[in-house]
Amino acid sequence: MMKIDGNCHCGAIKFEAEADPEAGVICHCNDCQRLSGSPYRVMFPVPATAFSISGSPATYIKVAESGRRRAQVFCRECGSAIYSTDVDQPSIFAVRLGVINQRREMGPPVRQIWCDEALAWSGELAATPRVPRQV
Repeated sequence: MMKIDGNCHCGAIKFEAEADPEAGVICHCNDCQRLSGSPYRVMFPVPATAFSISGSPATYIKVAESGRRRAQVFCRECGSAIYSTDVDQPSIFAVRLGVINQRREMGPPVRQIWCDEALAWSGELAATPRVPRQV
């Protein structure tokens, strides 16, 4: 386990947690694509008992295909996604990689889920030209 901390884009929400840096997951589901505005979302599971948050986040309850209710927790000011969790059994928080300050120290994801909904090109980025900054 590793101590991590982070915040939303505007700084109104801050958190501290302990996470396994080798437990990242990529989710390709349509909900994660739509909620993140991205082809997939990367998250790290954190036990609820190892997570503390300050600020006043907002929560959106999404009903998964399975019928389970998932709380999507985000900053009400800037909209940054912080984590999601099961509404009825909130024992694990799926903390979003983008809000973790130590994201460069987190290992690569160890599995991908909802791959049936992945965009065909999402795994083929190695050949895409790269530039160090936006030009």
